[in-house]
Amino acid sequence: MTRSRSEELFAQAQALLPGGVSSPVRAFRAVGGTPVFVERGSGAFIRDVDGRSYIDYVLSWGPLALGHAHPRVVAAVCEAAERGLSFGAPTELENRLAERIRAAMPSIELVRFVTSGTEACMSALRLARAATGRTKVVKFAGGYHGHADAMLAQAGSGVATFGLPDSPGVTPGATADTIVVEYNDLPALKALFAERGDEIACVIVEPCAGNMGLVLPEDGFLHGIQSLCRAHGALFVLDEVMTGFRVAPGGAQGLWGLDPDITCLGKVIGGGLPVGAYGGKRRFLELVAPAGPVYQAGTLAGNPLAMAAGLATIEGLLAPGVFPAMVETAQAIVAALEAAADEAGVPLQAAACGTMFGFFFLSPEALARAGWDEAGRGPDGRGRPPGRRPVRDFATARRLVDTARYARFFHAMLEEGVYLPPSAFESCFVSAAHGPREVEATRRAARRAMARVAG
Repeated sequence: MTRSRSEELFAQAQALLPGGVSSPVRAFRAVGGTPVFVERGSGAFIRDVDGRSYIDYVLSWGPLALGHAHPRVVAAVCEAAERGLSFGAPTELENRLAERIRAAMPSIELVRFVTSGTEACMSALRLARAATGRTKVVKFAGGYHGHADAMLAQAGSGVATFGLPDSPGVTPGATADTIVVEYNDLPALKALFAERGDEIACVIVEPCAGNMGLVLPEDGFLHGIQSLCRAHGALFVLDEVMTGFRVAPGGAQGLWGLDPDITCLGKVIGGGLPVGAYGGKRRFLELVAPAGPVYQAGTLAGNPLAMAAGLATIEGLLAPGVFPAMVETAQAIVAALEAAADEAGVPLQAAACGTMFGFFFLSPEALARAGWDEAGRGPDGRGRPPGRRPVRDFATARRLVDTARYARFFHAMLEEGVYLPPSAFESCFVSAAHGPREVEATRRAARRAMARVAG
């Protein structure tokens, strides 16, 4: 049997790269099969090395808000490249992108650019500890804030426990100051602050959890975190690496009226090039070197190509009518998925938040054990909305989600020409290039694919 070009390249890659990839989820381990090797992208589509085209809902895991190879972004990058690829010195583009970010997010008074979301979160936690003189950091189970040692912590057996190493090479000492609480569990966080509030430097949270699938915050959860931090002198750190310029033009903080002390950004602000940033209240950011004693540096920080791409992307995103149309597209995709699931009799939980969307295939057996019926109605007889949804945190995601069915659906959609995340626990994204034609094509594909996985 003749191998596809993707199969040939993956065989080569496995002799060159760990697992054949440069980032784990790309290896398709969660869904099986051979990774799609991408040759090019244009608008809402990618084309693989075998010549097949797909509607892309991964979009480089979020940054490509205008779509692939948008002319505005490409022109900005080319123009910047002609002037030089990197200087290790200040450029006007840094000022312009920082001004754009500040205008969109009033909580940010000063910005420090870095080269990844991991670096942004790592630096924000260092700053929070320095600002408060405290050592403990609180995160939520299933929340991803990069691969810094302190953040690769998993929950222990308690409701709120000191983190245990979640990867070989991460020592118990590296996670000893990390405390893990379940997402959407405000009572547990209150109890933790009551017991150890004077030790907590900060709470870091993804406003929409996007790395356990898309899990939305329940009413009062985010404001509750902010209030507890204020009451106990801890900093409220909002990880908007994924949600910034994605769930709303002003990020999640604009959507829900939040006032974080420090915000972490990435993805969209680089338009597809490597970038990260952390920013916030002047009194905290002025502690960062050279203004203050908290050291953090980076050779490629503020890279002019990334600044140009991010600036062009944000300007395009904020043009009249662009963002609202993207929100409508995301909602239409969710409606199409729900309709296809209902028609096939497949239990599904789906949601959209701004230009992000996600869905879970639910295990009927696990739902029954948890007291839910297949329509999503819980023990109180209420369903979605206004009732609480079955998957509300990492614990329920692990317990209720049917990952095997997702894998089958993923491959069925791939055959239909739709590229979804190769993991049941990732978020999807739309771009300004996705429109009614892509929605209709996705609706038809979802109906056929859902029928195939119904059994």
